[in-house]
Amino acid sequence: MADGRTSTTDEGTMRALLLENIHPEAERLLGERGIEVRTVKGALDTDELVAALDGVQLLGIRSKTTVTDEVLERAPSLLAVGAFCIGTNQIDLTAASERGLAVFNAPYSNTRSVVELAIAEIISMARHLTDKNAKMHDGEWDKSAKGAHEVRGRTLGIVGYGNIGSQLSVVAEALGMRVLFYDVADKLALGNARRCHSLEELLAEAETISLHVDGRPGNAGLFGREQFAMMRPRSLFLNLCRGVVVDHEALRDHLLSGHLAGAAVDVFPEEPKTVGDPFTSCLQGIPNVILTPHIGGSTQEAQEDIGRFVAGKLRDYVAAGNTSMSVNLPPVATDRGDRTRILHVHQNVPGVLATVNGVLADSRVNIEGQTLSTRGDLGYVITDVSGPLAEEALAKLRDLPETVRLRVIAG
Repeated sequence: MADGRTSTTDEGTMRALLLENIHPEAERLLGERGIEVRTVKGALDTDELVAALDGVQLLGIRSKTTVTDEVLERAPSLLAVGAFCIGTNQIDLTAASERGLAVFNAPYSNTRSVVELAIAEIISMARHLTDKNAKMHDGEWDKSAKGAHEVRGRTLGIVGYGNIGSQLSVVAEALGMRVLFYDVADKLALGNARRCHSLEELLAEAETISLHVDGRPGNAGLFGREQFAMMRPRSLFLNLCRGVVVDHEALRDHLLSGHLAGAAVDVFPEEPKTVGDPFTSCLQGIPNVILTPHIGGSTQEAQEDIGRFVAGKLRDYVAAGNTSMSVNLPPVATDRGDRTRILHVHQNVPGVLATVNGVLADSRVNIEGQTLSTRGDLGYVITDVSGPLAEEALAKLRDLPETVRLRVIAG
């Protein structure tokens, strides 16, 4: 755990910084809570982010901003980070946990949008719609059915059967596709989908492969030349998860050789920070390749829902200390009354709760309610108290060797 212990009492105006065109719904919800919100269109690098976080308690980002240990070390007023997307690999969760900072994301809000894009791209590639569209814009009328296929009856292989992969499974099956999936975790098959025991088994059978894995370091380079070579001839390939998962040079070679009939890529190892920035890829200019600018979850419905969901979690954390669905802190959620509330993040070792209560008892503080939860190396206890809360008691709690972060919400 970090040596520095943080103690704060909520006083004055809370400030939030929202980056990367987060939906206005987030600003509205936070503003209703009396939080002062600043918005920035694009992502910020480390020094820019640190400067912008001066005096800021809440940070909202999407996928382009990296929140490192250095950023967190240089932003002492920060209380929580909201990832207004599914992934949190752009945030140093270990560093956040060591400082008692809550991190929230939106694990479900844009799943349908990603699934619909995947289905649209599968049909587009199977029918060569991009090629037909380009010829029509060039004035060429090509009504041939050569190379065009229905997706009904084709076999879809899904790599990663989480929230998105499993929903894609259901929708694809409704279109008449046969669905196989592979996941390192033990996942329940939905509908008639069949689980494969290895990636090799899936690649040998499926005619369309769609990747839906997370951004953990172990998944970097997951799909390269060896995996492309295992795919069936004239297969289709989609990646709508993380750019670092795929070797794009290998994908390019297998497309140009004709081994693969098409590909759809929405994510890239390196992506521009803001709208309008230049983009280059070795996949540009290849027929039947659909390139989209990381828009899997970029629908109005999904972004509004994400804005509402994550801002709601940040608002609840500020107002009551609730950490329900936090990705790193122990989950605690209790109703907030008009009593003073003590939020104590600590090292998960025996005896901490008894020590906390002993300090309060010695200061003749009456405990009205208390909830404790643990996760790994961390414990988190919310204590509601009545009567005066002496600074001496808070100092003792802050100075406990197990204390990671102490925060007080005044009654």
